[in-house]
Amino acid sequence: MDAETALAWVDNLILTKTGEGLNSLQKHILQQVWQGRKYPEIAAYCGYTEGHVKDVGSHLWRVLSQTLGEKINKINCRAVLERCLHTSKDKGNLHARDSTVICDRVQNDCRGAQLCVSTEKTNFVGRTEAIAHLDRLVSLDSKAIVIQGEGGLGKTTLAQQYLQTQNFEVVLELLVAKETQHLTSAERVVEEWLKQDLQEEPGLEFGVTLDRLKRQLQTRRIGVLIDNLEPALDRQGRLIDSHRSYVELFRILTDPKVQSVTLITSRDRLCEPSLNIEHYRLPGLDLPAWQQYFSYRQIAIDLPTIQQIHQAYGGNAKVMGILCGTIQADFAGDAIAYWQENHTDPLAVTDLKNLIDSQFHRLQTLDLLAYRLLCRLGCYRYQDVPKIPTQGVLNLLWDVPPQQQRQIMTALRDRCLLEFQQGEYWLHPAIRAEAIARLRASDEWILVNCKVAEFWTDSVATIDTIQDALQALEAYYHYIEINDFELAARVILKSRNNQWGQFLPLGGTLYRMGLIQPVLGAITQVVQNLPSHPCLGELYNILGDLYWTAGKIYAAIECQEKTINLATQLLQSLEFGQDDRYKLYYLKMLEIDSLLSMGLYNIDLWELETAAKLFQQVIDLAQNTTHHRWAEKASVCLALVNSYLGSYQTAYNLAEPIYSSIITEFNKQSGSFAYFVQILGQTYVNLGNRHKAQEMFSRSLSDAEKSHYLQIKAKTLTGLAESDRQQYLFERALGEHAEAIEILEQIGAKCDLAEAYFQLGLTYTSMKELENGQRNLERSLQLFTRMNVPRQVEKVLQAKIGE
Repeated sequence: MDAETALAWVDNLILTKTGEGLNSLQKHILQQVWQGRKYPEIAAYCGYTEGHVKDVGSHLWRVLSQTLGEKINKINCRAVLERCLHTSKDKGNLHARDSTVICDRVQNDCRGAQLCVSTEKTNFVGRTEAIAHLDRLVSLDSKAIVIQGEGGLGKTTLAQQYLQTQNFEVVLELLVAKETQHLTSAERVVEEWLKQDLQEEPGLEFGVTLDRLKRQLQTRRIGVLIDNLEPALDRQGRLIDSHRSYVELFRILTDPKVQSVTLITSRDRLCEPSLNIEHYRLPGLDLPAWQQYFSYRQIAIDLPTIQQIHQAYGGNAKVMGILCGTIQADFAGDAIAYWQENHTDPLAVTDLKNLIDSQFHRLQTLDLLAYRLLCRLGCYRYQDVPKIPTQGVLNLLWDVPPQQQRQIMTALRDRCLLEFQQGEYWLHPAIRAEAIARLRASDEWILVNCKVAEFWTDSVATIDTIQDALQALEAYYHYIEINDFELAARVILKSRNNQWGQFLPLGGTLYRMGLIQPVLGAITQVVQNLPSHPCLGELYNILGDLYWTAGKIYAAIECQEKTINLATQLLQSLEFGQDDRYKLYYLKMLEIDSLLSMGLYNIDLWELETAAKLFQQVIDLAQNTTHHRWAEKASVCLALVNSYLGSYQTAYNLAEPIYSSIITEFNKQSGSFAYFVQILGQTYVNLGNRHKAQEMFSRSLSDAEKSHYLQIKAKTLTGLAESDRQQYLFERALGEHAEAIEILEQIGAKCDLAEAYFQLGLTYTSMKELENGQRNLERSLQLFTRMNVPRQVEKVLQAKIGE
């Protein structure tokens, strides 16, 4: 019997019974199912999402079941309809004229219903490796494989495609109901398989029926697909009590003697210890697969945009199809326009929102503790620190007994709602969007942010790497989320040991590592929201160095002046007892450190006399006190200034004691003095002592590379290039210039970058490459002009005239 005759009869029957015939999509579905097509193929042909086709199909089977008085589904519809149609013919209820008229209408609606090869190809991309993985498992004699993954990943499509290409005599299918209360019993499933697909009568008892199925599986090569198993599983991943008979069915399917291969799709892990079942965690589609699919759908998209979209949705196959449909329908195929409008809301598309929402709803119903953990996990940002350690997950279960915590975490893993790899965890971006939305709407928003911030703070004891620093800064973002700016400030100011042997606030360590923009934005936001607070002086002290590095020298000086004023006010207004000695020490240190910083800023302004006065002031305040180390730093800086001013003997007299100290006392701890070691190296370059200059530069470069202090490394390379230029080692100098400029552009250190271009221009000039010299001096001039540094502008102009 052909599909058109059956469609004509069904359409007429439904029209007679309900007064409304089948719509175009329902006809397509019925015709394609009649021909053995799967939902993904039907969706690709009709231009709808797979989910929509399944929903329409489900409604169609329900209407047919009510009309014909017996249960009809995708698996048995052809057999039932053929039987009913033959019965109608025998009773004379089907008239040839009606059949012809209706068939014509159906054929017009379903013209071109045969799927072409290209359509099948568009629906199945990027799964070569997954197919190969299933092949390996089957070759190792795995009888049943659970393809596991979150909703929309393409588990069903993969299973169907695999079974279609393995030349099975027959493929048995079970689409498990979406709701637990609608589950079909295992007894009924096996009966249908035997009668409708294997042409064998079931037994009166389930055991007998299973034996008959087992014989079929042992003597024939049969594929089995059990789709969407998770509604049949409880919170531990075991089959629910009311449907334990499925365990017996699975035991037959996994028997070593059967020739069959069973693929099971599930969001949750199947945890039945008595069953020998393999699990395959299906990954998301990779970027090339998305590019291929977009190309098949004739959607033009640039690489950066599709990279962002792919990352936002973790390569989810269903999302890929939904997005393409939305882009074609609502944005005329303009993917860039779609993303510009929706990039801030990954759940903007209704179908996608419903997909994610259904997973949360099921979890909330089945396992409230796991649901609560999932919502809390949405609090983590997964940006600068994209994965969180195990303790970061357990930290969110403060209200659960310790012996239950790992079990709850595992429950999320087994349901593919929590991604994991080698002891680290993260949420799929779309899952995270829904989790954080639900968390914001709950009464736990502030509490969870505080718990997460405390975890990040406690997780970093010493800052040895950039990752340590970024991890410690995470706490700041959580306090900002709940508008607690005081606690956010404490994060920036919390001191830890770092790789330079210093005990510095986090903000200072971040700055030294070249992470200028993150800490600049953080401190700026805090000081704007803390108009009056004792910690402001410390924040302005760090902010000044950040502005200086960014080329905002006058703003930097203003910040240090604020620090000095605030520290002085606190010193004058507070009465310090014996227990407040550290506070007294720290406030005085802030004043001295700010004066030292202002001296350095004035060097970059080329206000050398002002810089000299400031360094001398630091020496006078700190010499032979608990702050003596600052006097040593200021002495190095004063030596440099004098070398620029031509007071070479004074510079030499200041430099030599510090040089001796570095060689002896500071030999093991030069990392904490590295910035000033390279200043001493520059001083010896100006004094013409290339041996000591190279020695100091070698030390500072080694310390900078070990500790990832990029600014010191770049300044040292610039100094080395100047020294090499003086020795006519031009090729080596050019390499050092290039590396220094690359680093400085990377970290945004404008003052140092302007000086680096200036020195590069001088090197090319010395090489008689006047055009290159002019071009780089001009770059330096432009930077100094933008920074409004007239003395430096004058210095560069003089060099240009000197050419």
